[in-house]
Amino acid sequence: MKNITLLVMAAGMGSRYGGLKQLDAIGPNGETIIDYSVYDAIKAGFSKVVFIIRREFENDFINKITNKYAGKIQVEFAFQELDALPNGFECPDERIKPWGTGHAILSAIDLINEPFVVINGDDYYGRESFMVIADYYNNGANTFSMVAFRLDKTLSSFGGVTRGLCTVNNDKLETVIETSELQKTDYGVSSNRNIELNGTEPVSMNMWGYTPKLFNYLQEMFVEFLMGEGSELKSEFLIPSVINDLIQSNREVVIVLRSESSWFGVTYKEDKPFVQGEIQKLIDNDNYPYELFGN
Repeated sequence: MKNITLLVMAAGMGSRYGGLKQLDAIGPNGETIIDYSVYDAIKAGFSKVVFIIRREFENDFINKITNKYAGKIQVEFAFQELDALPNGFECPDERIKPWGTGHAILSAIDLINEPFVVINGDDYYGRESFMVIADYYNNGANTFSMVAFRLDKTLSSFGGVTRGLCTVNNDKLETVIETSELQKTDYGVSSNRNIELNGTEPVSMNMWGYTPKLFNYLQEMFVEFLMGEGSELKSEFLIPSVINDLIQSNREVVIVLRSESSWFGVTYKEDKPFVQGEIQKLIDNDNYPYELFGN
């Protein structure tokens, strides 16, 4: 089995640590969505987890999250910082917004030398999703990949959501189009676009598989981004744009893997009881132990 790393995007943490949805308790013993993702990754054979966080929250993160993983999976931290820029570039004094998800992933360049899977820290992806992508790399694949979910398994009952609608050809990703106001109707799914949707369409929920080759692209393209947009205070170097550029320029192929898991997250405050209920169902069906990382 190959070494595979899980890279968790958690740099969105703010100063009011306990109130953030990434760290909201959704399990019966205070478990977070991150805990369930790490547990599933361990079961799927991942050997390491790297958390992208802000440096000032390292101690809190260790105490409240990662101490429980001791002896179960290797844990590393990468820090996304505004002044972590290539030689010759400086962060504008007035800028407070992070540089975006592409820059966040680039912050882990010194920690990863194997295939790795990137996820959001506040999303639940389901164990099947981790198994599918782990099997892909364990069977010798060396291309980029994305786990696609069925649209109707990612919607909220409490309002419209934004998802990346995918076009796929022969299991290869062609485009990901951010589509907002997606919600169930009596006839299918409505959105802000004039298209018909029945709910079976594949969507990206930001579960991507990469090889270390990605870091070379990010270094090159981040410099290009800074040259063009580095003086703007709210510009972002985003990983979907990077991947789209690589696909359109025929530099990379992204293989689309399918998951029948139900994605869920806390988009609206009303979603939390639903998420807690879904986790409890999984516990009742013996998918998870009652105490996730109990001794």
